[in-house]
Parts: sequence; structure tokens; C-alpha cells
Amino acid sequence: MKILIVDDHALMREGLGQLLAGMYQNLTLLHAANGAQGIAMLLPHRDIDLVLLDYQLPDMTGLDVMRQLAKIQPGITVLMISGSLNPYLMQQTLSAGACGFVQKTGNTQALVDAIDLAINGGVAVPPALHALRTSGGSVGTNTLSPRQESVLHRLMDGQSNREIAQELDLSEETVKTHVSAILRYFNAENRTQAALTALDFGFRSPNRR
Repeated sequence: MKILIVDDHALMREGLGQLLAGMYQNLTLLHAANGAQGIAMLLPHRDIDLVLLDYQLPDMTGLDVMRQLAKIQPGITVLMISGSLNPYLMQQTLSAGACGFVQKTGNTQALVDAIDLAINGGVAVPPALHALRTSGGSVGTNTLSPRQESVLHRLMDGQSNREIAQELDLSEETVKTHVSAILRYFNAENRTQAALTALDFGFRSPNRR
């Protein structure tokens, strides 16, 4: 069994490592402190059975890392770990291909169950999202595209449509279309509200560290 832990907090990595050591024999643990290290770690270790991936990393989001890992090894098993309790973020993570979403504020048994489920090919749906689904609530099954996320990051940095268009080599009309989609996604009336809501949902601009 080979598991990669990607988290910028050393204590979190050590704690997860101790937990995993008690769960599996013949365990090989790999550690990475940021997204870039995690991606690089996969190159010489194509036999990784599971990636435990923190959503908030110093250099990129867990979603960004997961997409890069999938390019290197399609179908890789990734379990997202986050302190966020927001069901929109949970839904987006699962829709992007994660095999589960675990809250850092949850109990140890919930984490153990999620890891075991992921290892055995299941999907660990967090209780908050499961309750919302079964109650008939909606979290929005659509997700932001990678391009829309790029626009969102720059919107969160306070860039104008013109500045975003120049940086991403897009037309202003295209940027305007993306911004409109972002406002709809967050049910926001303006850019400021969208940026603030995005922060609540766990989105972080790569330029804000």
C-alpha cells in the first residue's frame, strides 16, 4: 500500500501518517508540503494507491492539484481533506473526480471510514452534503470550468475585465461572459459579492497567500 499525503501543515501530515500506519501493513508513505511537490511526487511513483489531498495549499487549490494528477495518471484515487463545511465546495470537489471529501473538523472514525471506502473503490460523501441531497436541497451540480476559475481568481484580486482579458489573452466580451457565469454560480449581484462568497466557499486566489 502506497499513500501520498499532500498538506502544508507538518503536524497534519504526521498525524495522518500515524493513523495510516495503524490501518495498513506494508505501508509506504509519501509526503508533500504543497501542490507542486505532490504533483512531482507522482512522476516517480505511478503505483500510488491513494492521495490524501488538502484543499487549501500554499501554491494552488486541491482542485488544481487533482486535475494535474489526473493528467499524469488518469483515474488516480484522491480523497480531499478540508476545514470547509460548505456543501458547494464539497459538490465541486466530487464532481471534479475526487473519491470523497473529509472535513478536518470531523472525528477520527469518519476519516478512517472515508479512507477505507476510497481504498475499496467507494465514494465518501460528507454528512453535510448527504443530508442536503436527501432533504431535496440543491447545491448546484454545475461546477466552474478551469477557465472560469482563472477569471474568478483575478476577479478576487480586483482586476477589471480589461486587465483579466489582457492577462488571459481573451476578448473582453469573453471575460464578461465568464464573469456573468460566476455571478450566477454564486448567486451574487455584483463582483464584490461574488468574491466574498467565493472566499466563504473556500476559493483562494493563487496571489493571496
